[in-house]
Amino acid sequence: MDVPVGYATAHDSTRKIAERTAAVLNRAGRTAEARPMTGVEDADAYRSFVLGSAVHGQGRLPPARQFVRDNLDVLGPRPVWIFSVGMPAALRGPLRRMAAKELSAIEEGLPPGLGYRSHRLFSGVVERNQLPRTGRLLFHLAGGRFGDFRDWRAVDGWATAIAEELRVDG
Repeated sequence: MDVPVGYATAHDSTRKIAERTAAVLNRAGRTAEARPMTGVEDADAYRSFVLGSAVHGQGRLPPARQFVRDNLDVLGPRPVWIFSVGMPAALRGPLRRMAAKELSAIEEGLPPGLGYRSHRLFSGVVERNQLPRTGRLLFHLAGGRFGDFRDWRAVDGWATAIAEELRVDG
């Protein structure tokens, strides 16, 4: 495998986006596999990386942050693409303004020295059972909507662009 699509997920939405990304890369002639970041061993063995994480509180999950910190020396000279899975498409009203700032807040939380070719923020799945009762009420009152907001065409397009960059790089 030359491209691990590492992910950190809370409710499985990020895993499914990682699997879709790996499938697109494989169809384009790369050897890619989606796997939890905690299962990406010997990072030095890979030529490039796609790393994804669910976003909670405008930050990536601890396993994603830990993987990047532990492997910063390996990631630095290699091509790296980052994706985050939040809920910007689920937000309306006053919360929608916060969504516009989420991408920059996530990027500010990435460690200095991590070069990456691109970072995409995708919307995921927001289900009622993922929030405590009070959280559901506040989410609803603030204009949030529950549902599956994944945009598979956007995921496929981004993964196709990665495959093209990898082809050009050799």
